[in-house]
Amino acid sequence: MTKMGIGLLIHVFCCCCIGQVAHAVHYYTAAVYEHHAILNPNSTALSNRTFALAFMSKNLDIYEEQIIAAAERGVEMIVFPEDGIYGFNYSRASIYPYLDYLPPPDLLPWNPCLEQDRFQDTEVLQRLSCMALKSGMFVVANLGTKRPCASLDPKCPPDGTYQFNTDIVFSDKGALVASYAKQNLYFEFGFDTPPDVQYGVFDTNFGRFGLFTCFDILFHEPVVSLVEKHQVKHLLYPTAWMNQLPLLSSIQIQRAFATRFNVNILAANIHHTKLGMTGSGIFSPSNSSYHYDMDTEEGHLIVAKVPVNPSEEMGPVHDEKTSLEYGDCLGDGHYFTSAQICDKMDKTNHYMESREETSFHAKMMYDKFTFIPLKDNDGKVHVCVGAMCCYLTYRKHNVSDELYALGVFDGLHTVHGTYSLQICALVKCGGLDVQTCGQEVTDAVSTMTFQLWGSFSTKYIFPMIVTSGVTLQLPDNWGWKDQNCYMNKTGLELGLVTAALYGRYYERDSILT
Repeated sequence: MTKMGIGLLIHVFCCCCIGQVAHAVHYYTAAVYEHHAILNPNSTALSNRTFALAFMSKNLDIYEEQIIAAAERGVEMIVFPEDGIYGFNYSRASIYPYLDYLPPPDLLPWNPCLEQDRFQDTEVLQRLSCMALKSGMFVVANLGTKRPCASLDPKCPPDGTYQFNTDIVFSDKGALVASYAKQNLYFEFGFDTPPDVQYGVFDTNFGRFGLFTCFDILFHEPVVSLVEKHQVKHLLYPTAWMNQLPLLSSIQIQRAFATRFNVNILAANIHHTKLGMTGSGIFSPSNSSYHYDMDTEEGHLIVAKVPVNPSEEMGPVHDEKTSLEYGDCLGDGHYFTSAQICDKMDKTNHYMESREETSFHAKMMYDKFTFIPLKDNDGKVHVCVGAMCCYLTYRKHNVSDELYALGVFDGLHTVHGTYSLQICALVKCGGLDVQTCGQEVTDAVSTMTFQLWGSFSTKYIFPMIVTSGVTLQLPDNWGWKDQNCYMNKTGLELGLVTAALYGRYYERDSILT
């Protein structure tokens, strides 16, 4: 992903008003730490275990400081980012001294802090375990691990050792309670894909938790299975995410995922602005506490109350079955209440009559989108590619010369990963030329009321709204009727950067590849 060149420090926390619900919502206190990692300047150089441990201790010292600070604020669980202990850009050989041995499940239970002599090459695990024990909180961290494999294993690497990008969880007593080896690697040449998909699931007295890492968020396994098959309501998400607007900034996809699946996400990102890395948060269905800072190189600790049962919160109205009623337009048909939308056939005819602009093509996120420009301060437009159509009604609340466009994409994304997408996106263009539509933009003036919907073939749609300064908004409502998904928003106080229904067509991945 490309780096985003402009940024703004944002730290927003919206508290739900407990007194307005019929029953009390129970919470636990969680933290995520966006870590300005100390990086290895010679990550491809070969070294030894002594050197590796001395280097990693520099980052672990910072972890310990943050755990102490979190404990003083009553935190019960803390999450640290991917690659935060050793950095990145290693080769398979150069990362080996940085790997801890992770014992297989049949050798558990194990408390590394209390049983330090049981396994060799476990110094990092021991230290993290002791941090959890001393602080009395669950500690979630990411590190590199190794495990010998048998020559009869057809997936065993030639050198006889699996090397995994691994998330680890220690209980408040320091015991190893869960681990997960990253399934979807992102140009990580030092690591292996696990031979089988792992599901890092564990239970606490405040909920069932599941682990996934960075690039995993764009794929079905393991994360969708964690939610749909393993009934996980709390997702722990170490990441080293390079931001890319208009559609895939870190907090944007984190927020959208929590909204779509009605879950909590505790997301910890690396902080390195030169690499476009920032954006961490604690997201529940209706609340957000997040940090996005492209101006400084400082780490940041986020602490927030998290609902034990996320479904008890009042989020955007969402009915995945029958929330829309066709054929009941209001006034001139431009705007709708939460459960009203124009009849599809009448809408299509009216759009064809009112449409004066012709569509054009431009690249967005490396994909060829078909766009239609928004030339007026209010109106309705639609744009199609094949059977996939996107519709928009809108009204700008302040006059500006900013150019916006409605875009559609239905196909296979093939750059920096391969996966199938269906997207309807309203974006602010980079300039007044239509060929700037799809470029990265962080600031906008135009506020809008809008309703966006599309004829999707997948049910996995992630609603996203990003406003000026890379700030997040929730839709007022979103929902389904047949294969049409919609969202609407009124009363934006900041200029609109992106409003998108981002569809992941998981079922089509293998077909198109």
